[in-house]
Amino acid sequence: MTWTPHATVAVIIEDDQGRFLMVEEHSGGRVVFNQPAGHVEEDEAVLDAVRRETLEETGWEVEPEHFLGVYTYKAPSNGVTYYRFCYAARALHRVSEQLDTGIIAAHWLTLDAIRALGDQLRSPLVLECIEDYRNGRRYPLEVVVDAQT
Repeated sequence: MTWTPHATVAVIIEDDQGRFLMVEEHSGGRVVFNQPAGHVEEDEAVLDAVRRETLEETGWEVEPEHFLGVYTYKAPSNGVTYYRFCYAARALHRVSEQLDTGIIAAHWLTLDAIRALGDQLRSPLVLECIEDYRNGRRYPLEVVVDAQT
């Protein structure tokens, strides 16, 4: 069997009231909460994936501002290793009510409300990324080099 890790993006978006844009979705037969997140597509720049996934899952256009880090997670449900490129972005405006397949709704939630979700969070990385963001972790976008040929 060939090991095939998955490259994904996740996006932390905080509004001026201290709420975070979260996605309520179906995953593995459960309803879970996550940041806007998803797989980087073949030949897609990582920052383009950040913008696309957020728009598809929430209807919001965003502008990436900072890189937070690469988070590794091996999902116990399927054994897949995920490399999550996490970014912080600024919400520009909502342009669509139509959400991607499997997405129930997009919500603006406080950190306390997110913590209270407990095992309804899609993975431990959801809260870990928010906590890192809240603790001031920020790197320039240029840290990730996307050499398209």
